Formats: sequence, C-alpha cells, structure tokens
Amino acid sequence: MTRTLVLAFPDGLASSLAITLDALETANHISRQGGRRPPFQVQTVPLRRAGPVKFTHGDLLIVPGLGGTSEQEVIARLATLPARRAIDLVGRASKAGASIAASCAGTFVLAEAGLLSARRATTTWWLAALFRRRYPDVRLEPDAIVMPDWPLATAGAAMAQMDLMLSIIAKFASPALSAACARYLVLDRRRSQAPYMALAFLAGQDETVAQAEAWVRQNIRKDFSVDAVADAVGLSPRTFARRLAAVCGLSPIRFVQRIRIEAAEVLLETTRLPVDAVARQVGYAEPSTLRRLIRREARRSPAEWRRGRVMPSVRQPPA
Repeated sequence: MTRTLVLAFPDGLASSLAITLDALETANHISRQGGRRPPFQVQTVPLRRAGPVKFTHGDLLIVPGLGGTSEQEVIARLATLPARRAIDLVGRASKAGASIAASCAGTFVLAEAGLLSARRATTTWWLAALFRRRYPDVRLEPDAIVMPDWPLATAGAAMAQMDLMLSIIAKFASPALSAACARYLVLDRRRSQAPYMALAFLAGQDETVAQAEAWVRQNIRKDFSVDAVADAVGLSPRTFARRLAAVCGLSPIRFVQRIRIEAAEVLLETTRLPVDAVARQVGYAEPSTLRRLIRREARRSPAEWRRGRVMPSVRQPPA
C-alpha cells in the first residue's frame, strides 16, 4: 500500500482535487471488490493551516491544480503562504525519496522548488509561455498531456489530472487496475494537449504574434512561405521564429499548419463540404496533406472528427 498525500490549496482548482480523490478511491474500491488489498492509503494535507508533515521513502505526494485564470493570478498565488508551504513540502518530500506528481498550474510548485531543472515536464498549454520564462532550464513539452519522468510526473490542463491519475495507478498499482478504473469512469486515453489548444488565446498574449495569426487567417487560401508571414509583421524569419517559440511553443511551420487545421476543423463541423474542398479552402492543394496533419494533431481522421468532435473552444481555462 502506497502512502499517498494530496495537497489541498485553499481556493485551488476544486475539480483537480476531486478528480484525484475520486480516482484513488475508485482504484481502492475496485481492488476491494476483487478481494485485494487497496493500493493507496490516502491522506489530504490542507495548506490553509500549518502542521507537521513527515515524508518517507516510497511515499507519493500529489499536487493538484493551484487555481487561477490568468498569468498574473498564477504568479500572485505562487507568492501566497499556502503555495510557499506547498513548495517547501515538495522539496522535503523529494529529499526523503518520495515520488511527486503535479498537474496544471500545480507544476509551477515543483519548478519553484527546483525539482524540474534539466528534466522533461509539461504544464497546462495556456501557461506554457509563462512557464518557459520563469523556468528556462526545464525541458518543457507542452503538447504532452502527461510527462511521467519518475520519481516526478507532470500533467497538462485541468482535466489532464485524470490522465495523470491513470498513469499513477498504473505505476503504483498495476496497468490492469488503471485500465479497469478508466472503464469504470468511462474515460478515453488521450496522448496530446494539441487538439485542445486555443491558438488564438496563445497568440493574443503577444501583439506581433496576434498580427501574424490574423494575417495567416486572412490569406489562408493562398500558398505562402513562413518567411512571408514574418515579413508581413515586420520581423526577420529568425526573430519571428524566436517570438513564436516563446509565445506559442511552435515553429513557424507548425504555427501556420495549426491555423490551417483549426480552420479546416471548423468547416468539417459546420458544413457538408467534402474533404477535398475543405483542403483547398484552407490552402492545401493536396487533400492528403490535410488528412495527414489532422491525424497528427487530433489523432483522428477528418471523417472521424466530423462525426465525433465534442470539445468546445477554450478561451481562458482555469489552472
């Protein structure tokens, strides 16, 4: 049985904490039903008040979402007493040999403690630019939903907490129990945050990148080079590439591709145009190119997207 401590931030992301506790209880319940010992001994650690917490080798510490709906709010929350206590706790847990997992803006707590230096990590997609600025030595991979670089693991946006919990259950109990929990909770496994990223939200954090996004959308039916986009916003190709990487975590080619794919997905959802016609309207002469890119980004074919797309666009999600 793994001693599992779950931090509870005052005014933190309630869904993230609830998902954590529900997933652990589901794993324990399924194990009991099968006549097996529950794999997790769960303890919630309130951060509103101070109290002694001791860690030992083999413990598991889970950091749910910190909360916040803007970069400024996340920065402010990191300076609060509960967050500073959380940073101290994850540092002490790491020194004691505990494993630590965090999701959404909770990943900032691990980075503040210096635990992610030179390690691979992910975070919620809309805070990736802030994360890079604050922690340039972290090997951030914002497309990933879960980055299990044990004894540390990180996860992306709010509902990625469930993906993180399935990963935790697989590691600390068994892959079979993780799969059983996924079936019990009616969950699909996801591999990337990319299909859920709102590119307009990311681009809007930088005036020049927002201008580039607008220019691409205005010229979307044309075949143009990425250098033409840079020229349209008055930047050299190299400077434009650096700006995009800092703001969106994308290369110029991926930036243009992502905009074309978003436009194509809107047409697939809202019209009966065949894929060939959709491809031409978003600037691809060869429909096979659009099919390949949608499969890469959304993990499904255009036809599957048209039948099963259910995610709404996200402007400013909580963390």
